[in-house]
Amino acid sequence: MKFSFKNTTQIRFGQGQVDSIKKQIPGDRKVLLLYGFGSIKKNGVYDQVTEALSGFDWLEFSGVEANPTVETLDKAVKVAKDNSVNYILAVGGGSVIDSAKYVAAASCYDGEGWDILEGKYRVAKALPVAAVLTLPATGSESNSSAVVTKKATQKKRVFSSPHVQPVFAVMDPDVVKTLPTRQLANGIVDAWVHVCEQYITFPTGALVQEGYAEALLKSLKHLGENFDNQDDLWRANLMWCANQALNGLIGSGVPQDWGTHMIGHELTALYGVDHARSLAIIQPSLLRNQLASKKAKLEQMGRNVFGLPDGDSLAEQTIEHIEAFYQSLGVPTQLTEHESEKSVAIDNIVDQLEQNGMTKLGEKGAITVDEIREILATAVA
Repeated sequence: MKFSFKNTTQIRFGQGQVDSIKKQIPGDRKVLLLYGFGSIKKNGVYDQVTEALSGFDWLEFSGVEANPTVETLDKAVKVAKDNSVNYILAVGGGSVIDSAKYVAAASCYDGEGWDILEGKYRVAKALPVAAVLTLPATGSESNSSAVVTKKATQKKRVFSSPHVQPVFAVMDPDVVKTLPTRQLANGIVDAWVHVCEQYITFPTGALVQEGYAEALLKSLKHLGENFDNQDDLWRANLMWCANQALNGLIGSGVPQDWGTHMIGHELTALYGVDHARSLAIIQPSLLRNQLASKKAKLEQMGRNVFGLPDGDSLAEQTIEHIEAFYQSLGVPTQLTEHESEKSVAIDNIVDQLEQNGMTKLGEKGAITVDEIREILATAVA
């Protein structure tokens, strides 16, 4: 294991922490409040945030989509530049926080913001970003990555930079109380797959990373099994699990996959599938396709997470339990949104992946176009 790990985001966790914004943002900053379509006004978070911003010079930009598009975010960049904004405060889930990272970076760049996603410009400077998390799922509140879609071309891309790592993040579990069941289920699945992408590869001997990954998976499994018995502690555990799943720790020094995400991104870009649901659709099929190379870790997961007995079919049983876990949350494991012939949908997805250069996926680059087609053959209904 050889790695460098640093996470500079200050977490303000617990009930009533929104008020701490006033002490975390320097008083001389001009703040752009970024959020979605108004759910924060219904659950009281908007009022809490604006109260905390009392005395600050601030303005707002709303309308960030669940899968944010560069077309929308470039409008926010213009607002930031035209008004000399020098601090971005994201209030929402991972999509809004990802958007804030893009706005923060693009606001300090004179070229086309999409250059950042295309890798034509490496972020050298960004406005400071902070977040008030309202949907536990992605861990974006304390990592340096963001996903943005270009609606005109249906391309979904990822960028990472330490310059957009949030300065601080407010995590108040009370905001989860008003979330729809669908979003909570998505949050559990999203966090679960984030852990799996960093865990289901091959044995590494990294006892801390693997042990912590298993602890997170067992915690998420417990939350899923007690989905109908939500209380303050349930909500707090979900929020913290989702954060820890992708804050960089469990992935330090170990191989990572992310093939499920790369294929899943195309389901979202092409067919508007919820991000978490795209992962649940792809992952079981991908694991079955890559069973030989992932067998040891699947068996380890079966024993340590699901409590399954050893046997010749342990790896296959583990995949079945993963799939059943998603289905128990009401999350489907096959794509039905394509509204076309199955073969056409598969061709569309593969074409997008090829255009984006995603033709050697997985921790060993072994998931080629042929394997992707085989994965989609069972993932697409």
